[in-house]
Amino acid sequence: MVKKLLGYIGRYRKLVILTPILMILEVICEIMMPRLMASIVDVGIATGDMAHIIRMGFAMLGLAAVGMVCGIGGTKAATAAAQGFGANLRNAMFQKIQDFSFADIDRFSSASLVTRTTNDVNVMQMTLAISTRMVVRAITMLIAALFMAISINAELAVVLLVTIPVLLLAVGIIMKVCNKLFETLQQKLDSLNNAVQENLVAVRVVKAFVRAGYEKTKFQRANEDLCQAGITVAMRIVAVMPVMTLCLNGATLAVLYLGGGQVMAGNMLYGDLSSFVNYIAQILMSIMMVGMSLLQLSRSVACGRRLVEVLDTTPDIQDKPAGLPGEEKGTVLPAPRGRVEFKDVSFKYRSGTGDNVLEKLNFTVEPGQFTAIVGGTGVGKSSLVNLIPRFYDVTEGAVLVDGVDVRDYPMEELRSRIGMVLQNNVLFSGTIRENLLWGRPDATEEEMIQAAKDAQAYDFILSFPDGFDTVLDQGGTNVSGGQKQRLCIARAMLRKPAILILDDSTSAVDSATEAAIRESFAKNLKDTTVIIIAQRISSVQYADQILVLDDGTIVGQGTHDELMKTNEVYQEIYNSQQEGVSE
Repeated sequence: MVKKLLGYIGRYRKLVILTPILMILEVICEIMMPRLMASIVDVGIATGDMAHIIRMGFAMLGLAAVGMVCGIGGTKAATAAAQGFGANLRNAMFQKIQDFSFADIDRFSSASLVTRTTNDVNVMQMTLAISTRMVVRAITMLIAALFMAISINAELAVVLLVTIPVLLLAVGIIMKVCNKLFETLQQKLDSLNNAVQENLVAVRVVKAFVRAGYEKTKFQRANEDLCQAGITVAMRIVAVMPVMTLCLNGATLAVLYLGGGQVMAGNMLYGDLSSFVNYIAQILMSIMMVGMSLLQLSRSVACGRRLVEVLDTTPDIQDKPAGLPGEEKGTVLPAPRGRVEFKDVSFKYRSGTGDNVLEKLNFTVEPGQFTAIVGGTGVGKSSLVNLIPRFYDVTEGAVLVDGVDVRDYPMEELRSRIGMVLQNNVLFSGTIRENLLWGRPDATEEEMIQAAKDAQAYDFILSFPDGFDTVLDQGGTNVSGGQKQRLCIARAMLRKPAILILDDSTSAVDSATEAAIRESFAKNLKDTTVIIIAQRISSVQYADQILVLDDGTIVGQGTHDELMKTNEVYQEIYNSQQEGVSE
Protein backbone atom coordinates (compact mmCIF):
# COMPACT_ATOMS: atom_id res chain seq x y z
CA MET A 1 0.00 0.00 0.00
CA VAL A 2 2.72 2.49 1.01
CA LYS A 3 4.80 1.73 -2.08
CA LYS A 4 1.83 2.23 -4.38
CA LEU A 5 0.71 5.50 -2.80
CA LEU A 6 4.23 6.95 -2.68
CA GLY A 7 4.38 6.44 -6.44
CA TYR A 8 1.99 9.39 -6.78
CA ILE A 9 4.53 11.84 -5.33
CA GLY A 10 5.83 12.20 -8.88
CA ARG A 11 7.72 15.41 -9.63
CA TYR A 12 7.51 16.50 -5.99
CA ARG A 13 10.02 13.84 -4.98
CA LYS A 14 12.84 16.42 -4.62
CA LEU A 15 10.74 18.44 -2.16
CA VAL A 16 10.05 15.27 -0.15
CA ILE A 17 13.81 14.70 0.08
CA LEU A 18 14.58 18.38 0.80
CA THR A 19 12.11 18.68 3.68
CA PRO A 20 13.81 16.18 6.05
CA ILE A 21 17.22 17.73 5.31
CA LEU A 22 15.94 21.17 6.32
CA MET A 23 14.25 19.71 9.39
CA ILE A 24 17.49 18.01 10.49
CA LEU A 25 19.39 21.30 10.07
CA GLU A 26 16.75 23.09 12.13
CA VAL A 27 17.07 20.46 14.90
CA ILE A 28 20.86 20.78 14.92
CA CYS A 29 20.54 24.53 15.39
CA GLU A 30 18.00 24.04 18.16
CA ILE A 31 19.94 21.28 19.90
CA MET A 32 23.02 23.48 20.22
CA MET A 33 21.15 26.24 22.07
CA PRO A 34 21.19 24.66 25.56
CA ARG A 35 24.94 24.04 25.36
CA LEU A 36 25.61 27.65 24.44
CA MET A 37 23.33 28.77 27.27
CA ALA A 38 25.22 26.47 29.65
CA SER A 39 28.49 28.05 28.51
CA ILE A 40 27.09 31.51 29.22
CA VAL A 41 26.06 30.43 32.73
CA ASP A 42 29.10 28.34 33.67
CA VAL A 43 31.78 30.47 31.99
CA GLY A 44 30.52 33.93 31.13
CA ILE A 45 28.42 34.68 34.21
CA ALA A 46 30.58 32.63 36.63
CA THR A 47 33.77 34.48 35.62
CA GLY A 48 32.21 37.79 34.62
CA ASP A 49 33.56 37.41 31.05
CA MET A 50 31.26 39.80 29.15
CA ALA A 51 33.02 39.18 25.84
CA HIS A 52 32.27 35.46 26.14
CA ILE A 53 28.62 36.20 26.95
CA ILE A 54 28.34 38.45 23.87
CA ARG A 55 30.03 35.88 21.61
CA MET A 56 27.75 33.13 22.81
CA GLY A 57 24.74 35.44 22.53
CA PHE A 58 25.51 36.25 18.89
CA ALA A 59 26.15 32.56 18.22
CA MET A 60 22.69 31.78 19.64
CA LEU A 61 21.13 34.51 17.48
CA GLY A 62 22.88 33.08 14.41
CA LEU A 63 21.69 29.57 15.16
CA ALA A 64 18.16 30.86 15.76
CA ALA A 65 18.20 32.68 12.39
CA VAL A 66 19.50 29.63 10.51
CA GLY A 67 16.99 27.40 12.31
CA MET A 68 14.15 29.78 11.43
CA VAL A 69 15.12 29.81 7.72
CA CYS A 70 15.36 26.01 7.69
CA GLY A 71 12.05 25.69 9.54
CA ILE A 72 10.24 28.01 7.12
CA GLY A 73 11.84 26.32 4.13
CA GLY A 74 10.95 22.88 5.43
CA THR A 75 7.36 23.89 6.10
CA LYS A 76 7.03 25.38 2.62
CA ALA A 77 8.59 22.34 0.93
CA ALA A 78 6.47 19.90 2.96
CA THR A 79 3.28 21.82 2.19
CA ALA A 80 4.04 22.01 -1.55
CA ALA A 81 4.95 18.30 -1.69
CA ALA A 82 1.83 17.27 0.26
CA GLN A 83 -0.50 19.39 -1.88
CA GLY A 84 1.09 18.10 -5.08
CA PHE A 85 0.87 14.52 -3.83
CA GLY A 86 -2.80 15.07 -2.97
CA ALA A 87 -3.48 16.55 -6.42
CA ASN A 88 -1.81 13.58 -8.15
CA LEU A 89 -3.68 11.10 -5.98
CA ARG A 90 -7.04 12.80 -6.55
CA ASN A 91 -6.37 12.85 -10.28
CA ALA A 92 -5.48 9.15 -10.27
CA MET A 93 -8.67 8.37 -8.34
CA PHE A 94 -10.79 10.39 -10.75
CA GLN A 95 -9.16 8.79 -13.78
CA LYS A 96 -9.77 5.33 -12.33
CA ILE A 97 -13.41 6.11 -11.51
CA GLN A 98 -13.93 7.34 -15.09
CA ASP A 99 -12.97 3.84 -16.26
CA PHE A 100 -15.45 2.17 -13.91
CA SER A 101 -18.50 0.47 -15.31
CA PHE A 102 -21.94 1.09 -13.85
CA ALA A 103 -21.51 -2.16 -11.89
CA ASP A 104 -18.24 -0.92 -10.34
CA ILE A 105 -19.86 2.34 -9.25
CA ASP A 106 -22.81 0.42 -7.84
CA ARG A 107 -20.40 -1.72 -5.80
CA PHE A 108 -18.55 1.19 -4.18
CA SER A 109 -21.47 3.68 -4.18
CA SER A 110 -21.02 7.23 -5.45
CA ALA A 111 -21.07 8.69 -1.91
CA SER A 112 -18.16 6.47 -0.83
CA LEU A 113 -16.19 7.36 -3.96
CA VAL A 114 -16.69 11.06 -3.19
CA THR A 115 -15.45 10.53 0.39
CA ARG A 116 -12.42 8.58 -0.78
CA THR A 117 -11.51 11.15 -3.43
CA THR A 118 -11.81 14.08 -1.02
CA ASN A 119 -11.54 13.28 2.69
CA ASP A 120 -9.35 10.18 2.40
CA VAL A 121 -6.95 11.93 0.04
CA ASN A 122 -6.79 14.93 2.41
CA VAL A 123 -5.79 12.58 5.24
CA MET A 124 -3.04 11.08 3.08
CA GLN A 125 -1.58 14.43 2.05
CA MET A 126 -1.65 15.59 5.68
CA THR A 127 0.16 12.37 6.61
CA LEU A 128 2.87 13.04 4.03
CA ALA A 129 3.38 16.56 5.40
CA ILE A 130 3.57 15.21 8.96
CA SER A 131 5.89 12.35 8.00
CA THR A 132 8.41 14.50 6.15
CA ARG A 133 8.36 17.34 8.64
CA MET A 134 7.06 16.58 12.12
CA VAL A 135 8.11 12.93 12.36
CA VAL A 136 11.58 13.57 10.97
CA ARG A 137 12.01 16.54 13.28
CA ALA A 138 10.78 14.59 16.33
CA ILE A 139 12.96 11.52 15.69
CA THR A 140 16.04 13.63 14.93
CA MET A 141 15.42 15.71 18.05
CA LEU A 142 14.95 12.54 20.13
CA ILE A 143 18.23 10.99 18.97
CA ALA A 144 20.27 14.20 19.15
CA ALA A 145 18.90 15.29 22.54
CA LEU A 146 19.42 11.78 23.93
CA PHE A 147 23.04 11.83 22.75
CA MET A 148 23.62 15.29 24.26
CA ALA A 149 22.00 14.27 27.57
CA ILE A 150 24.13 11.14 27.86
CA SER A 151 27.26 13.12 26.98
CA ILE A 152 26.51 15.58 29.79
CA ASN A 153 25.67 13.05 32.52
CA ALA A 154 25.19 9.36 31.78
CA GLU A 155 23.97 8.65 35.31
CA LEU A 156 21.07 11.07 35.06
CA ALA A 157 20.17 9.67 31.62
CA VAL A 158 19.13 6.43 33.37
CA VAL A 159 15.86 8.24 34.20
CA LEU A 160 14.98 7.93 30.52
CA LEU A 161 15.25 4.13 30.67
CA VAL A 162 12.08 4.14 32.77
CA THR A 163 10.22 6.98 31.08
CA ILE A 164 10.64 6.17 27.39
CA PRO A 165 9.33 2.54 27.51
CA VAL A 166 6.22 3.70 29.40
CA LEU A 167 5.50 6.33 26.76
CA LEU A 168 6.07 3.92 23.87
CA LEU A 169 3.80 1.32 25.48
CA ALA A 170 1.01 3.87 25.93
CA VAL A 171 1.28 5.00 22.28
CA GLY A 172 1.33 1.40 21.04
CA ILE A 173 -1.83 0.50 22.95
CA ILE A 174 -3.68 3.57 21.67
CA MET A 175 -2.62 2.85 18.08
CA LYS A 176 -3.89 -0.71 18.31
CA VAL A 177 -7.23 0.43 19.74
CA CYS A 178 -7.69 3.31 17.29
CA ASN A 179 -6.77 1.46 14.11
CA LYS A 180 -10.20 -0.20 13.77
CA LEU A 181 -11.97 2.90 15.05
CA PHE A 182 -10.49 5.00 12.24
CA GLU A 183 -11.90 2.58 9.64
CA THR A 184 -15.32 2.89 11.30
CA LEU A 185 -14.98 6.69 11.30
CA GLN A 186 -14.43 6.77 7.52
CA GLN A 187 -17.40 4.45 6.96
CA LYS A 188 -19.61 6.75 9.03
CA LEU A 189 -18.41 9.64 6.87
CA ASP A 190 -19.46 7.65 3.79
CA SER A 191 -22.95 7.27 5.27
CA LEU A 192 -23.20 10.98 6.03
CA ASN A 193 -22.14 11.93 2.49
CA ASN A 194 -24.66 9.45 1.10
CA ALA A 195 -27.47 11.05 3.13
CA VAL A 196 -26.50 14.54 1.95
CA GLN A 197 -26.10 13.48 -1.67
CA GLU A 198 -29.43 11.65 -1.83
CA ASN A 199 -31.26 14.57 -0.25
CA LEU A 200 -29.78 17.20 -2.57
CA VAL A 201 -30.32 15.13 -5.72
CA ALA A 202 -33.92 14.33 -4.79
CA VAL A 203 -34.77 17.61 -3.05
CA ARG A 204 -37.82 18.21 -5.28
CA VAL A 205 -39.22 14.79 -4.45
CA VAL A 206 -38.59 15.42 -0.76
CA LYS A 207 -40.51 18.68 -0.87
CA ALA A 208 -43.28 17.26 -3.06
CA PHE A 209 -43.94 14.47 -0.56
CA VAL A 210 -43.42 16.75 2.45
CA ARG A 211 -40.70 14.45 3.76
CA ALA A 212 -38.26 17.12 4.92
CA GLY A 213 -38.81 16.03 8.52
CA TYR A 214 -37.98 12.42 7.71
CA GLU A 215 -34.84 13.46 5.79
CA LYS A 216 -33.75 15.67 8.67
CA THR A 217 -34.11 12.75 11.03
CA LYS A 218 -32.16 10.46 8.68
CA PHE A 219 -29.39 13.04 8.36
CA GLN A 220 -29.36 13.60 12.10
CA ARG A 221 -28.88 9.85 12.67
CA ALA A 222 -25.97 9.74 10.23
CA ASN A 223 -24.52 12.90 11.73
CA GLU A 224 -24.87 11.54 15.27
CA ASP A 225 -23.18 8.27 14.25
CA LEU A 226 -20.25 10.20 12.78
CA CYS A 227 -20.11 12.44 15.83
CA GLN A 228 -20.08 9.48 18.22
CA ALA A 229 -17.40 7.72 16.15
CA GLY A 230 -15.29 10.89 16.26
CA ILE A 231 -15.80 11.26 20.00
CA THR A 232 -14.86 7.62 20.58
CA VAL A 233 -11.59 8.10 18.67
CA ALA A 234 -10.87 11.41 20.40
CA MET A 235 -11.48 9.97 23.86
CA ARG A 236 -9.05 7.13 23.19
CA ILE A 237 -6.42 9.60 22.03
CA VAL A 238 -7.04 11.92 24.96
CA ALA A 239 -6.51 8.99 27.33
CA VAL A 240 -2.82 8.85 26.45
CA MET A 241 -2.19 12.54 27.15
CA PRO A 242 -2.24 12.28 31.00
CA VAL A 243 0.25 9.39 30.78
CA MET A 244 2.56 11.46 28.61
CA THR A 245 2.25 14.53 30.85
CA LEU A 246 2.88 12.44 33.95
CA CYS A 247 5.99 10.92 32.42
CA LEU A 248 7.26 14.34 31.32
CA ASN A 249 6.73 15.96 34.71
CA GLY A 250 7.96 12.90 36.63
CA ALA A 251 11.16 12.71 34.58
CA THR A 252 11.80 16.43 34.98
CA LEU A 253 11.24 16.19 38.74
CA ALA A 254 13.57 13.20 39.02
CA VAL A 255 16.30 14.97 37.04
CA LEU A 256 16.02 18.12 39.16
CA TYR A 257 16.13 16.08 42.37
CA LEU A 258 19.06 13.85 41.38
CA GLY A 259 20.87 16.51 39.40
CA GLY A 260 20.38 19.09 42.12
CA GLY A 261 22.11 16.75 44.55
CA GLN A 262 25.05 16.41 42.17
CA VAL A 263 25.26 20.21 41.77
CA MET A 264 25.23 20.65 45.55
CA ALA A 265 27.98 18.03 45.83
CA GLY A 266 30.04 19.82 43.21
CA ASN A 267 29.88 16.91 40.76
CA MET A 268 27.89 18.84 38.16
CA LEU A 269 27.78 22.44 37.01
CA TYR A 270 24.53 24.41 37.23
CA GLY A 271 24.64 25.22 33.50
CA ASP A 272 24.99 21.53 32.66
CA LEU A 273 21.96 20.72 34.82
CA SER A 274 19.98 23.46 33.10
CA SER A 275 20.88 22.17 29.63
CA PHE A 276 20.22 18.56 30.74
CA VAL A 277 16.70 19.54 31.84
CA ASN A 278 16.15 21.20 28.46
CA TYR A 279 17.29 18.04 26.66
CA ILE A 280 15.03 15.88 28.82
CA ALA A 281 12.08 18.09 27.90
CA GLN A 282 13.03 17.91 24.20
CA ILE A 283 13.35 14.12 24.37
CA LEU A 284 9.97 13.62 26.02
CA MET A 285 8.22 16.19 23.84
CA SER A 286 9.69 14.45 20.79
CA ILE A 287 8.27 11.14 21.97
CA MET A 288 4.87 12.78 22.48
CA MET A 289 5.11 14.30 19.00
CA VAL A 290 6.03 10.93 17.49
CA GLY A 291 3.11 9.36 19.37
CA MET A 292 0.58 11.85 18.01
CA SER A 293 2.07 11.50 14.53
CA LEU A 294 1.74 7.73 14.74
CA LEU A 295 -1.95 8.14 15.59
CA GLN A 296 -2.33 10.22 12.43
CA LEU A 297 -0.46 7.50 10.55
CA SER A 298 -2.87 4.95 12.02
CA ARG A 299 -5.78 6.85 10.52
CA SER A 300 -3.95 7.21 7.23
CA VAL A 301 -3.57 3.42 7.07
CA ALA A 302 -7.37 3.08 7.12
CA CYS A 303 -7.74 5.78 4.45
CA GLY A 304 -4.86 4.36 2.40
CA ARG A 305 -6.49 0.93 2.27
CA ARG A 306 -9.70 2.51 0.97
CA LEU A 307 -7.81 4.44 -1.71
CA VAL A 308 -5.77 1.44 -2.84
CA GLU A 309 -8.96 -0.62 -2.97
CA VAL A 310 -10.22 1.75 -5.67
CA LEU A 311 -6.87 2.15 -7.45
CA ASP A 312 -6.30 -1.62 -7.57
CA THR A 313 -9.79 -2.39 -8.82
CA THR A 314 -9.80 -3.82 -12.31
CA PRO A 315 -12.79 -2.24 -14.07
CA ASP A 316 -15.58 -4.71 -14.63
CA ILE A 317 -15.70 -3.60 -18.26
CA GLN A 318 -12.55 -2.76 -20.22
CA ASP A 319 -11.12 -2.93 -23.70
CA LYS A 320 -10.08 -6.31 -24.99
CA PRO A 321 -6.28 -6.80 -24.71
CA ALA A 322 -4.41 -6.47 -28.02
CA GLY A 323 -2.38 -9.29 -29.47
CA LEU A 324 -4.43 -12.29 -28.34
CA PRO A 325 -3.59 -15.64 -30.01
CA GLY A 326 -5.08 -15.67 -33.48
CA GLU A 327 -5.87 -11.96 -33.28
CA GLU A 328 -2.45 -10.42 -33.70
CA LYS A 329 -3.87 -7.74 -35.99
CA GLY A 330 -6.90 -7.15 -33.78
CA THR A 331 -10.56 -7.25 -34.77
CA VAL A 332 -11.27 -5.41 -38.01
CA LEU A 333 -14.11 -2.99 -37.25
CA PRO A 334 -16.69 -2.34 -39.96
CA ALA A 335 -17.86 1.11 -41.00
CA PRO A 336 -20.67 2.46 -38.76
CA ARG A 337 -24.03 1.35 -40.13
CA GLY A 338 -26.15 0.91 -37.02
CA ARG A 339 -27.11 -2.75 -37.13
CA VAL A 340 -27.83 -4.21 -33.66
CA GLU A 341 -28.27 -7.90 -32.91
CA PHE A 342 -28.98 -9.73 -29.64
CA LYS A 343 -28.02 -13.42 -29.63
CA ASP A 344 -29.32 -15.51 -26.71
CA VAL A 345 -28.66 -12.62 -24.33
CA SER A 346 -29.22 -13.11 -20.62
CA PHE A 347 -28.24 -10.57 -17.98
CA LYS A 348 -28.33 -10.13 -14.21
CA TYR A 349 -26.96 -7.52 -11.83
CA ARG A 350 -24.15 -8.67 -9.58
CA SER A 351 -25.57 -6.75 -6.62
CA GLY A 352 -29.15 -7.88 -7.26
CA THR A 353 -31.16 -10.92 -6.25
CA GLY A 354 -29.13 -13.25 -8.43
CA ASP A 355 -32.01 -13.84 -10.87
CA ASN A 356 -31.71 -12.91 -14.53
CA VAL A 357 -33.21 -9.53 -15.39
CA LEU A 358 -33.17 -10.48 -19.10
CA GLU A 359 -33.56 -14.05 -20.34
CA LYS A 360 -32.53 -15.47 -23.75
CA LEU A 361 -33.22 -12.38 -25.88
CA ASN A 362 -32.94 -12.76 -29.67
CA PHE A 363 -33.75 -9.95 -32.10
CA THR A 364 -32.17 -7.81 -34.80
CA VAL A 365 -32.46 -4.10 -35.56
CA GLU A 366 -31.45 -3.30 -39.14
CA PRO A 367 -29.58 -0.09 -40.07
CA GLY A 368 -31.86 2.93 -40.23
CA GLN A 369 -34.73 1.06 -38.61
CA PHE A 370 -36.98 2.71 -36.03
CA THR A 371 -37.44 0.15 -33.24
CA ALA A 372 -39.53 0.66 -30.12
CA ILE A 373 -39.45 -1.27 -26.85
CA VAL A 374 -42.54 -1.36 -24.66
CA GLY A 375 -43.56 -3.19 -21.52
CA GLY A 376 -44.53 -2.69 -17.91
CA THR A 377 -42.40 -1.12 -15.21
CA GLY A 378 -39.39 -3.20 -14.13
CA VAL A 379 -39.42 -5.68 -17.01
CA GLY A 380 -35.84 -4.83 -18.08
CA LYS A 381 -36.26 -2.25 -20.86
CA SER A 382 -33.49 0.09 -19.61
CA SER A 383 -31.28 -2.89 -18.78
CA LEU A 384 -31.63 -4.05 -22.38
CA VAL A 385 -30.49 -0.78 -24.00
CA ASN A 386 -27.67 -0.35 -21.44
CA LEU A 387 -26.07 -3.48 -22.90
CA ILE A 388 -25.65 -1.90 -26.36
CA PRO A 389 -23.09 0.80 -25.36
CA ARG A 390 -21.68 -1.76 -22.91
CA PHE A 391 -22.56 0.06 -19.71
CA TYR A 392 -22.97 -3.50 -18.42
CA ASP A 393 -21.72 -6.76 -19.91
CA VAL A 394 -24.05 -9.59 -20.77
CA THR A 395 -24.10 -12.59 -18.46
CA GLU A 396 -24.70 -14.97 -21.35
CA GLY A 397 -24.90 -14.60 -25.12
CA ALA A 398 -23.64 -11.65 -27.16
CA VAL A 399 -24.68 -8.18 -28.32
CA LEU A 400 -23.43 -7.34 -31.80
CA VAL A 401 -23.12 -3.90 -33.37
CA ASP A 402 -22.54 -3.99 -37.13
CA GLY A 403 -21.79 -7.70 -36.86
CA VAL A 404 -19.06 -7.37 -34.18
CA ASP A 405 -19.45 -8.32 -30.52
CA VAL A 406 -19.48 -5.11 -28.45
CA ARG A 407 -16.81 -6.70 -26.23
CA ASP A 408 -14.42 -6.66 -29.22
CA TYR A 409 -14.81 -2.90 -29.73
CA PRO A 410 -12.58 -0.34 -28.04
CA MET A 411 -15.12 1.32 -25.74
CA GLU A 412 -14.37 4.80 -27.09
CA GLU A 413 -15.04 3.61 -30.64
CA LEU A 414 -18.21 1.74 -29.65
CA ARG A 415 -19.71 4.62 -27.74
CA SER A 416 -18.76 7.15 -30.44
CA ARG A 417 -21.18 5.27 -32.71
CA ILE A 418 -24.02 5.60 -30.22
CA GLY A 419 -26.00 8.60 -29.08
CA MET A 420 -27.97 8.04 -25.91
CA VAL A 421 -30.53 10.01 -23.97
CA LEU A 422 -30.88 8.38 -20.57
CA GLN A 423 -34.03 8.08 -18.51
CA ASN A 424 -32.57 10.59 -16.05
CA ASN A 425 -31.89 13.66 -18.20
CA VAL A 426 -28.62 15.29 -17.17
CA LEU A 427 -27.49 18.82 -18.05
CA PHE A 428 -24.27 20.36 -16.81
CA SER A 429 -23.76 23.79 -15.33
CA GLY A 430 -22.79 26.16 -18.14
CA THR A 431 -24.47 27.65 -21.18
CA ILE A 432 -26.96 25.90 -23.47
CA ARG A 433 -24.33 26.11 -26.22
CA GLU A 434 -21.75 24.34 -24.05
CA ASN A 435 -24.25 21.61 -23.19
CA LEU A 436 -25.21 20.98 -26.83
CA LEU A 437 -21.57 20.92 -27.97
CA TRP A 438 -20.59 18.74 -25.01
CA GLY A 439 -20.92 15.53 -27.03
CA ARG A 440 -19.36 16.98 -30.21
CA PRO A 441 -17.17 20.05 -29.60
CA ASP A 442 -16.21 20.41 -33.27
CA ALA A 443 -19.80 20.87 -34.50
CA THR A 444 -20.51 24.04 -36.49
CA GLU A 445 -23.00 26.72 -35.47
CA GLU A 446 -25.33 25.64 -38.27
CA GLU A 447 -25.24 22.01 -37.15
CA MET A 448 -25.97 23.01 -33.57
CA ILE A 449 -28.94 25.14 -34.63
CA GLN A 450 -30.28 22.34 -36.85
CA ALA A 451 -30.05 19.83 -33.98
CA ALA A 452 -31.95 22.26 -31.73
CA LYS A 453 -34.65 22.61 -34.41
CA ASP A 454 -34.87 18.84 -34.92
CA ALA A 455 -35.36 18.36 -31.17
CA GLN A 456 -38.00 21.11 -31.11
CA ALA A 457 -35.80 23.13 -28.74
CA TYR A 458 -34.89 26.06 -31.03
CA ASP A 459 -37.92 28.23 -30.32
CA PHE A 460 -37.75 28.07 -26.54
CA ILE A 461 -33.97 28.62 -26.63
CA LEU A 462 -34.47 31.85 -28.58
CA SER A 463 -37.17 32.92 -26.09
CA PHE A 464 -34.41 33.36 -23.50
CA PRO A 465 -32.75 36.80 -23.55
CA ASP A 466 -29.30 35.25 -24.08
CA GLY A 467 -30.43 32.52 -26.47
CA PHE A 468 -27.82 29.75 -26.81
CA ASP A 469 -25.62 31.61 -24.30
CA THR A 470 -28.23 31.26 -21.54
CA VAL A 471 -26.54 29.89 -18.43
CA LEU A 472 -28.05 26.69 -17.05
CA ASP A 473 -27.94 26.01 -13.33
CA GLN A 474 -26.44 22.76 -12.10
CA GLY A 475 -28.64 19.92 -13.34
CA GLY A 476 -30.62 22.33 -15.54
CA THR A 477 -32.93 23.33 -12.71
CA ASN A 478 -33.86 26.64 -14.40
CA VAL A 479 -35.59 24.95 -17.35
CA SER A 480 -38.69 22.77 -17.36
CA GLY A 481 -38.67 18.98 -17.58
CA GLY A 482 -39.81 19.03 -21.21
CA GLN A 483 -37.19 21.64 -22.14
CA LYS A 484 -34.51 19.60 -20.42
CA GLN A 485 -35.53 16.49 -22.39
CA ARG A 486 -35.42 18.35 -25.69
CA LEU A 487 -31.97 19.79 -24.94
CA CYS A 488 -30.70 16.29 -24.14
CA ILE A 489 -32.20 14.95 -27.39
CA ALA A 490 -30.61 17.81 -29.35
CA ARG A 491 -27.23 17.04 -27.75
CA ALA A 492 -27.51 13.39 -28.80
CA MET A 493 -28.71 14.22 -32.33
CA LEU A 494 -25.83 16.66 -32.84
CA ARG A 495 -23.41 13.73 -32.61
CA LYS A 496 -25.02 12.22 -35.74
CA PRO A 497 -24.62 8.72 -34.31
CA ALA A 498 -25.12 5.47 -36.17
CA ILE A 499 -27.42 4.37 -33.32
CA LEU A 500 -29.64 6.69 -31.30
CA ILE A 501 -31.14 5.30 -28.09
CA LEU A 502 -33.94 7.17 -26.29
CA ASP A 503 -34.79 5.74 -22.88
CA ASP A 504 -38.26 7.13 -22.16
CA SER A 505 -36.87 10.53 -23.17
CA THR A 506 -40.03 12.17 -24.49
CA SER A 507 -42.28 11.52 -21.50
CA ALA A 508 -42.34 15.22 -20.51
CA VAL A 509 -43.28 16.60 -23.94
CA ASP A 510 -46.73 16.75 -25.47
CA SER A 511 -47.84 14.44 -28.28
CA ALA A 512 -47.53 17.11 -30.99
CA THR A 513 -43.96 17.95 -30.02
CA GLU A 514 -43.13 14.27 -29.81
CA ALA A 515 -44.53 13.71 -33.30
CA ALA A 516 -42.44 16.59 -34.65
CA ILE A 517 -39.30 15.12 -33.05
CA ARG A 518 -40.15 11.72 -34.56
CA GLU A 519 -40.63 13.33 -37.96
CA SER A 520 -37.18 14.97 -37.70
CA PHE A 521 -35.68 11.52 -37.10
CA ALA A 522 -37.14 10.28 -40.37
CA LYS A 523 -36.08 13.43 -42.24
CA ASN A 524 -32.62 14.29 -40.90
CA LEU A 525 -31.50 11.01 -39.31
CA LYS A 526 -32.89 8.62 -41.90
CA ASP A 527 -29.69 6.55 -41.89
CA THR A 528 -29.58 6.42 -38.09
CA THR A 529 -30.91 3.41 -36.24
CA VAL A 530 -33.33 4.68 -33.60
CA ILE A 531 -34.22 2.57 -30.56
CA ILE A 532 -36.79 4.14 -28.28
CA ILE A 533 -38.26 3.06 -24.97
CA ALA A 534 -41.66 4.61 -24.41
CA GLN A 535 -44.65 4.21 -22.15
CA ARG A 536 -47.21 5.67 -24.57
CA ILE A 537 -48.38 3.51 -27.46
CA SER A 538 -48.92 6.72 -29.45
CA SER A 539 -45.15 7.25 -29.30
CA VAL A 540 -44.30 3.91 -30.87
CA GLN A 541 -47.17 2.87 -33.12
CA TYR A 542 -45.37 4.18 -36.22
CA ALA A 543 -42.18 2.23 -35.47
CA ASP A 544 -40.80 -0.21 -38.05
CA GLN A 545 -40.84 -2.87 -35.35
CA ILE A 546 -41.96 -3.01 -31.74
CA LEU A 547 -40.53 -5.35 -29.12
CA VAL A 548 -42.86 -6.24 -26.27
CA LEU A 549 -40.95 -7.08 -23.10
CA ASP A 550 -42.48 -8.90 -20.15
CA ASP A 551 -40.61 -10.31 -17.16
CA GLY A 552 -37.25 -10.04 -18.96
CA THR A 553 -38.29 -11.90 -22.11
CA ILE A 554 -39.58 -10.83 -25.50
CA VAL A 555 -43.21 -11.90 -25.71
CA GLY A 556 -44.03 -10.06 -28.93
CA GLN A 557 -42.33 -8.58 -31.98
CA GLY A 558 -43.83 -6.83 -34.97
CA THR A 559 -45.56 -3.67 -36.14
CA HIS A 560 -48.36 -1.96 -34.25
CA ASP A 561 -51.04 -3.52 -36.43
CA GLU A 562 -49.52 -7.00 -36.16
CA LEU A 563 -49.22 -6.84 -32.38
CA MET A 564 -52.75 -5.53 -32.00
CA LYS A 565 -53.93 -8.70 -33.70
CA THR A 566 -51.64 -11.26 -32.07
CA ASN A 567 -50.17 -10.07 -28.76
CA GLU A 568 -52.22 -9.98 -25.56
CA VAL A 569 -49.66 -8.02 -23.52
CA TYR A 570 -49.52 -5.27 -26.16
CA GLN A 571 -53.30 -5.22 -26.41
CA GLU A 572 -53.58 -4.82 -22.63
CA ILE A 573 -51.17 -1.87 -22.66
CA TYR A 574 -53.01 -0.24 -25.57
CA ASN A 575 -56.47 -0.79 -24.08
CA SER A 576 -55.44 0.52 -20.63
CA GLN A 577 -54.13 3.71 -22.22
CA GLN A 578 -57.19 4.12 -24.40
CA GLU A 579 -59.40 3.75 -21.31
CA GLY A 580 -57.34 6.43 -19.58
CA VAL A 581 -57.77 8.78 -22.54
CA SER A 582 -61.51 8.04 -22.68
CA GLU A 583 -61.96 8.73 -18.98
